[in-house]
Amino acid sequence: MAFESTQLRGIGEGWDVIASLAASDGSASHPHLLRLSRNGAAQRDLADAIHALCSIHGRVTVLFDDATRERGTISTGDWTAPTWVAVATDAFAVECAYLATLTAAVGPLPSTPGQAETDAALVAQRHAFHMLAHSSRAGCATGAAVALLIDWYAFRDAMDVAAARFGVTPPEMTLPNEIEVATIVASMSGSSALQRAMAFGAQQVFAQHRGLWDLLEARSSARDRH
Repeated sequence: MAFESTQLRGIGEGWDVIASLAASDGSASHPHLLRLSRNGAAQRDLADAIHALCSIHGRVTVLFDDATRERGTISTGDWTAPTWVAVATDAFAVECAYLATLTAAVGPLPSTPGQAETDAALVAQRHAFHMLAHSSRAGCATGAAVALLIDWYAFRDAMDVAAARFGVTPPEMTLPNEIEVATIVASMSGSSALQRAMAFGAQQVFAQHRGLWDLLEARSSARDRH
């Protein structure tokens, strides 16, 4: 289900930049997430990832909150919505409910050395997302929200593996798809300054998520050693 951003080049310069960032820095290619997205992933690694995702994105994220001030009306093909943010927020609410159900289903957080350091890192990530959402730089919140949508498709693969393992039925994915997201970005890339701000917001979210998967990979290795 990974987001195929590189297949949509040429829609607009603003989108091409974010697509390149997604290809190089997005979560879809991270080795640990790829392992979790395959059948046979260690149960405790799946549980650890679900708890971490819930800690960071367990509610309708603030990344969409400030993006509302940058919203626009999109109408292209069969994509028509009063605001893309409203559609994405409603869809993400379903994903958050799914994540909450998974968190309950996977059971307690697996015992792992260095839990205090992990807790501090997750607090820092939540703060980073909050700062991006409330940036005064027009376009930053939108770029951050778009990066979350892109990465969520990769997260969903691991979530669905966990759902199958723990007996949870996944809901239908209703987040904007590749064409819709690309159109959203292209429609809002009217100036080079806005494009740079959106790219910055997206890059920061991709970096935070890659850091999360690095942390979870290190936690998996620590459990294997004990």
